[in-house]
Amino acid sequence: MTDQAKAPALSATVTLTVPGMGSDHCAGIVKTSLSRLTGVAAVRTSIASHRVEVSHDPGKVDAAAMRLAVERAGYEVDAIETAEGRSPAGAAASEDRYLSQAWNQLVFAAVPATLIMLIMVPHMFWAKIPGYLLIVAVLAFPVVFLRGGWATHVSAWRSLTNRTANMDVLISMGSLPPYLIGLIGFVYPMTSFIEMAATIMTFHLLGRYLETRAKGRASQAIKRLITMGAKTASVLRDGQEVELPVAELQPGDVMVVRPGAKVPTDGEIVEGNSHLDESIATGESVPVEKGPGDAVIGATINKEGLLRVRATRVGADTFLAQVIRLVEEAQGSKVPIQEFADWLTGKFVPAVLIISLASFAMWLVLGESLRPVLGWGAGFLPWVNPDLAPLMVGVLSGVAVLVIACPCALGLATPTALMVGSGMGAERGVLIRSGEAIQTLKDIKVVVLDKTGTVTKGKPALTDVHALEGFDEAQVLRSAASVEAGSEHPLAQAIVAGARERGLDIPEVAKFRSITARGVQGEVEGGMVCVGSRRLLTEAGIPPEALESRLVILETEGKTAMLVAIGDRPAGLVAVADTIKEDSKAAIAAMQALGIHVVMVTGDNERTARHVAAQVGLDEVKAGVLPEGKVEAIRALQAQHGEKVAMVGDGINDAPALKQANVGIAIGAGADVAIEAADVTLVTGELTKVVEAIQLSKATFRKIVENLFWAWFYNLAAIPVAALGLLHPMIGVIAMTASSLSVIGNSLLLRRARIGVGK
Repeated sequence: MTDQAKAPALSATVTLTVPGMGSDHCAGIVKTSLSRLTGVAAVRTSIASHRVEVSHDPGKVDAAAMRLAVERAGYEVDAIETAEGRSPAGAAASEDRYLSQAWNQLVFAAVPATLIMLIMVPHMFWAKIPGYLLIVAVLAFPVVFLRGGWATHVSAWRSLTNRTANMDVLISMGSLPPYLIGLIGFVYPMTSFIEMAATIMTFHLLGRYLETRAKGRASQAIKRLITMGAKTASVLRDGQEVELPVAELQPGDVMVVRPGAKVPTDGEIVEGNSHLDESIATGESVPVEKGPGDAVIGATINKEGLLRVRATRVGADTFLAQVIRLVEEAQGSKVPIQEFADWLTGKFVPAVLIISLASFAMWLVLGESLRPVLGWGAGFLPWVNPDLAPLMVGVLSGVAVLVIACPCALGLATPTALMVGSGMGAERGVLIRSGEAIQTLKDIKVVVLDKTGTVTKGKPALTDVHALEGFDEAQVLRSAASVEAGSEHPLAQAIVAGARERGLDIPEVAKFRSITARGVQGEVEGGMVCVGSRRLLTEAGIPPEALESRLVILETEGKTAMLVAIGDRPAGLVAVADTIKEDSKAAIAAMQALGIHVVMVTGDNERTARHVAAQVGLDEVKAGVLPEGKVEAIRALQAQHGEKVAMVGDGINDAPALKQANVGIAIGAGADVAIEAADVTLVTGELTKVVEAIQLSKATFRKIVENLFWAWFYNLAAIPVAALGLLHPMIGVIAMTASSLSVIGNSLLLRRARIGVGK
């Protein structure tokens, strides 16, 4: 959605589906009309889904008044929904309905228009057909006045009476006058313009159909996301397994997910182990191993094991629903460059009407003086007739200006590129929620990284095992894991997980004892094992000096080391640390290769931060920084480098800094508040996705600029030619349709952009 504004706390939201709102120009007219209503706090338009979201005071304005305001602006309201009843699947169905409606209108107009062309050619070049004018008037009547033609005229009339001018005004004025002027031929011999009226309307409907179809291709990412969700779920109710529609699931329901089935909704595994295909969320094709306690995402696919999953999120709260919402927001949003284009477009339609009238008057008054222009044009333009009367040339030139200047291409320039770009991002696990972020991200000069959960994995893992003489590493780790299995501490669990990953069996521990601030001890296979600090071993009468040198080295590296004693002898040590993500070093190198300065800002201690920075190739580190300090660090970098600073973080404490940064990038596995504060969300949490987001931003913005340039160039070049009588209206309407399709086609070429590290 675009044009977001803060609504009052006591407000309601209504969503209107407006099929004819197909461009920024149309959206601007609808927004203006609704904003005039008393009680409307904010209006957000989404061209991608043809929807208008209105925040309002229910005591001052209702849905009926909103419908009337939209209709007065020249557009029909297909459906009205509350915020709670909003359905992405319904939006997709509506889009299919729009396409079907556009096709039916086109066929209804194309059949008689084709018949007109078939009899016009022999009438003009071979032999006069008796009753020709009556035949074409009858055939053209349904084209110009019924179905799609009537809808166009009604839209134009409503727009004008609402003191606005939409694109239908130009088409209506380009088809109605020629038809009515052509009727004069029944009482006064003159050239017929009825064929032109039918052709203009038919090509207009053809353009609308092709645009609807092409825009549907551009927004197919949302359609794919919608179809990926499961339709039903097997749920345990009163000990029985029943099948329910996904819409009826409640948090806490336990779902049975069989091999090959989709997980119906977000949840947590309570029983079973399996590998899940999470490519819908992450873009990665390698299945992920999951077991009890692990979170799962709705619409992911269970590959082999039988799972029981407790539902944690349903409906609009699920990951898939949030992704669809973010993609819709991005596709309907605006980039800052569009604001100027919108202002020009708002002035453009009235200017075209003035130029059209001026062209007609110019030929009517100065027709004979301008005739040499026609003679010159006839030399290389086959449709130019230098012998036409000034009145006829005036009508042709005025109508040609109207149809050639229809600003469809201008209105499609930005939203089509955003649709494709944001859809590509969603497919790659990069969710960009606004057009402003797309424009800003391409100019980023500094990227600030949080450490824990961003550069590192955010959870401890076993990194080192050291054994003294007389013991081996497997024995040390096996003994330590046996005792630590009795502890719930994250560091203890990391040691146990590390032992299991190495294929070690873990014996049962007896006489387990946890000693506060020292460590743990217990009896393993008949012998006492102590795991903990120097003090723990000293108090047990076991000298720790043999491990001191190794212990100091590990602590210098920022790792948490624990001494291990077996029996009455020191045996070795194990070390745990928050390990670096596999792609962090490559991602930082790629950002630096793009000329971006990368800084790590963390609340961790200086020694640990420096060690991590050295491993990933970072020179600048700010350690021991509190949440408010991160905001100040961002401000300092903005003052130094300009408003071109991005922040990447995952925790609640990162939310203020994400808001302060020019572009906030949240790790998808992080806290919800961080994701809500961000402009971009990386679903997988991989830092390489930051590089992809920047590359996608550059490619998308480049397409927007190209689209706007060619759309304006086309209009600025064509209008003078039409005003001089050198462009036949029929050629003009074909060119107008071609320009709109060229903009859409150029946007679709964005899919060929090379996105990814090393590309």
